[in-house]
This record gives sequence, structure tokens and C-alpha cells, in this order.
Amino acid sequence: MATNALPAAAPEKDDFPWRVIGLLNLFRLLVPMVLVLLFVFNTPTRSVGTVHPGLFLGVCVAYFAFALVAIQPIQKRWPSVSWMALFPLAVDTVAIMLLINASGGVSSGLATLLFLPAGATAAIVRPRLALFATAVITITLLLETTASTLTGQSFAGDFVVAGLTGASLFAITLLAIPLATRLRESEALVQQREIDLANLNELNEFIVQHLRESILVVDDTDRVRLINGNAAQLLAGRLVESGQPLVELSTRLAYLLETWRRQPHDRRDVGGEVVSADGGTVIRPHFVSLSERGPGPVLIFLEDTSVVAERVQQSKLASLGRLSASIAHEIRNPVGAMSHAGQLLRESPSLTDDDRHLTDIIEKNAVRVSQIIENVLQLSRK
Repeated sequence: MATNALPAAAPEKDDFPWRVIGLLNLFRLLVPMVLVLLFVFNTPTRSVGTVHPGLFLGVCVAYFAFALVAIQPIQKRWPSVSWMALFPLAVDTVAIMLLINASGGVSSGLATLLFLPAGATAAIVRPRLALFATAVITITLLLETTASTLTGQSFAGDFVVAGLTGASLFAITLLAIPLATRLRESEALVQQREIDLANLNELNEFIVQHLRESILVVDDTDRVRLINGNAAQLLAGRLVESGQPLVELSTRLAYLLETWRRQPHDRRDVGGEVVSADGGTVIRPHFVSLSERGPGPVLIFLEDTSVVAERVQQSKLASLGRLSASIAHEIRNPVGAMSHAGQLLRESPSLTDDDRHLTDIIEKNAVRVSQIIENVLQLSRK
């Protein structure tokens, strides 16, 4: 993984309706071809196009041509889902009714071709609109049966078939509506989970990149899966891409990791050190397994020994400062007492000149020592 943070994930548009429309158009491409094949190669027992062969072939060609023309609007997702669902459904209804009429009525079985368009349309339009479209298809089927009966192509018993077909259309529509709702909800949930996961990965990447510590993660094949800028600078002096073998960055570090992996029951650090890419820094690696069972990803902390030494030195200096402050504080009290005693001695009326000279020496040196103590205390506070 590169050391740069990934861009924020954006929610995808709901393309479920357009996928359904695309599959329906594939259905429109296949149906005419299959019907023409049945018409041409099944001549002795032909069950389609028996009454009006010319009409049958003409409708198949027109139906196929319409499907070809519809490909481009579907790819451009134009003009809208409702338009591209309902208008082709009307074309499906008209074409299939003509095919049924050309084949001798609903007894030909071609009315079942209406099941898929009606069910798929119900899955992508509003429920009331879907039920209205199903009702129109059913009425159209009954009208076609009536016309075929009046012309002698069908029998009165075909009304039962038409009625059962209409009932089946309504059943399919009523089943498709809740099923499509569940599919949409599931798809939306999956998309939201993908977005959350992408955002979480981005957050992890941001945190890792802004850590002051140098860290990297390698998988069970010792390939780098995650590395922050500090670690990349130490090991390679440049950006490191995800998937790069660890041995290409540091042969020594790869050896220490392999040695550490061979100690499944003793996960203490192997105690080795690694020299940075520029040769100016000595690194002490620390390994942490990210898998509870068996070999797996390993998190590696790269500790700069010079920084550790500097911290130790700072700690020693801080301890020395506290010790100096404590000693200076202990000295201050006796020096203050001696200075006060000298001042009292100077005020004595029987003091000789030699004694007065000695008290001056005491006071001068007391002030001098007090100044030294004050300097030490101020230095210890920094």
C-alpha cells in the first residue's frame, strides 16, 4: 500500500433498475431468434406461426430490431427508469399478442412469454403502476382471445386459459413487488457496508500515516501490506508500494522476521538490529503477530535506537537536575543561618575591628553561596 492516503469513498448510484432493464432487453433479443428457429426447423410439428406465418416472421423481425435499438438508450441510461420500463413493456405486450394471434391463440402457449416482462417491470416501478400495467396486459389478452374466437381461430375454452394466464400475471406481479423491495434493501445495505469499510480503511490509513512511530504490516508470505511514511523512509528512503516483498526493502529485517516466526512458543524479540537505508540510523525491530492461530500478518515496530538513547540521556539529565536541586535546597538553609548569625554578630557593641572584618568575610561569602544555590535551582527548573 502506498504511503499516500486513499480518496474518500462515495456512494454508488442505485443501478438495480437498469440492470433489470438490460436483462429484459436481452430477453427481447433472444425470444425472436428462438421463435424463428422453432418456425423454420420444426416444420412437421410446428406450433408457432401456424395461422399467419408472414405476420409471425414480421413481428419477430420487428421485435428483434426494437431490442437492438433499445441497447443504446439503456447504456446511456436515458431517458428514465419508468420510461424504459413501461414503453418496452407496451411493445412486449403488442408483439406477443400479435405472435399469439399468428399462432392460433392462447392455446399456442406463447402467452407465458408475458410472465418475465410483467414480473421484471413490477420489480422496478411503483406497485400501483405495476398492478395497472398487469391489468392492461390481462385485458389485452382477453380481448385478443375474444377476437380470435370471433374469427374462428380459438375456442370458448381458451377464455379459461386466458383467465388463468391473467391470474398468473397478477400472482407474479404481487410476488415481484416485495421481492424487489427486499433486493433493493439488501443491495443498499451491501453498498453501505462497502462504503463504511472503505471509510474505515481510509481512517486506518490516515492514523497509520500520522503516527510518529515507524510501523509496517507484512502478510504470511512476507509481503508488505501496510507501511507508513516514517518506516518507508527508514527502510527504503522512498515510497513503498503494497505487495512489495520485505526482502527487497531489508534483507536483514526479513531474516529477523523469519527467525522470530520460527519461535511460535517464545514471542520475545530476537534482539537483532537493522541499519537504515541511508546507513545513518540503527533500528531495533519489534514483532507482534496479528493472527491468533498459525502464521499470519505481523505488525513490525521499527525503533530508532538513537532516539531511545536520546530519551535515556534526557532522563538522566532530568534525574541529575532533580538531585542538584535537592542538594542546593539542603545547602541553602545552613548558609542562610550562617548569614543571619553574622548579621547578629555585627550588631554587637563590643566587636573589634578584626572581628568586624571577619563578619564582612562571612556575609560576602554567604551572599556568594546563596547566588550559586539560586542559579542551580533555576537551572534545575528548565
